[in-house]
Amino acid sequence: MKRIAVPERPGWKEEAEQLGFGFHTMYGAPYWDETHAYQFSLREIEDDLEDPSQELYGMCLDLVDRAVRDDALMDKMAIPEKYRSWIRNSWEQQQPSLYGRFDFFYDGRGPAKLLEFNADTPTALYETGFFQWMWLEEQMAAGVLPAGSDQFNSVQDRLIERFAAMFAPGYHIHFASSKDHDEDRATVRYLEDCARQAGLIPHFVAVEEIGLDAEGRFADADSFVIDALFKLYPYEDMLREDYGPFLPDAPIQLLEPPWKAILSNKAILPVLWDMFPDHPNLLPSYFEGEADEAFLKSAYVRKPFFSREGANITVRGAGGKDLSTPGGYGAEGHILQAYAEPPKFGDDYVMIGSWIIGGQASGICLREDKAPVTQDLSRFVPHLILEG
Repeated sequence: MKRIAVPERPGWKEEAEQLGFGFHTMYGAPYWDETHAYQFSLREIEDDLEDPSQELYGMCLDLVDRAVRDDALMDKMAIPEKYRSWIRNSWEQQQPSLYGRFDFFYDGRGPAKLLEFNADTPTALYETGFFQWMWLEEQMAAGVLPAGSDQFNSVQDRLIERFAAMFAPGYHIHFASSKDHDEDRATVRYLEDCARQAGLIPHFVAVEEIGLDAEGRFADADSFVIDALFKLYPYEDMLREDYGPFLPDAPIQLLEPPWKAILSNKAILPVLWDMFPDHPNLLPSYFEGEADEAFLKSAYVRKPFFSREGANITVRGAGGKDLSTPGGYGAEGHILQAYAEPPKFGDDYVMIGSWIIGGQASGICLREDKAPVTQDLSRFVPHLILEG
């Protein structure tokens, strides 16, 4: 694994904007950065990222199977009691999942270390599945990258295959995100396009415009009943909304399925460590208040159960001073995770996201930041596979 300098494609910003990728630059700073790229060997991809991602996903499914049968564990994970039967039923009915994303620290020299699992509403999907693949093809066509360069990226094909496997051709499916969030809307628009290629009929509805009809069915702003809904809105928030109590009895198929409410929670990190101690891809993790004195004397990271985009993260004992990020999370509880030194290339720290589509490891994305905690404005950098 190494970072290489790459010339930017002429006119790529105009092309991005024509394709709806208007947030390539945010607040005057680049979000998409193609002035360099990360180069991997095939062995690094297959042995150090793809295989561990597949194994970790299986471990996460084992965790769900344990949690749905253990009320005490769901208590610790802050899963509201009134929704547990609904979550348990969705697991027992094997309601299908579309996607998720593991976040790793990895530098090419040791096992990838799991930081968290974005199991419910991960973004950066369009940038991964479409725009970085287009970058690879255009840079090869221009002679900037060698012919035969590849990418660990079957995200788009797998999404289309998954939609086709879950729904019959001509099925109507709604896609929802907040109407005022450009990145979320781009993610949903991309998924709509993948669903369309799978033969489905997609409809967009803003999260804020979803309502209930007199029969307890969810409907869009045009009173069109929603039979299936991809929602880019997290379960921990949905379950606490006024409409939350109507969810278990509503005749609707949700993506992600309700059992993902268990995995969309950093409390899985200490549970995984308890179930699979000393696993090479896991970092020692504990519920706050349960770590021993030796752990607390070492460097560690304190994370809320439900924080997103690097919010409310505190790093303690690393580099002689604490580091904290702002945010509004933490009421449900915290976990402690052993500190792993972030990989650093040049002046930038890097994190790798590994996508699971339909239960299969399907591709990666990389985010860079000058700070060691990846946040919502961290830069997206493309990658390639090339020996040598």
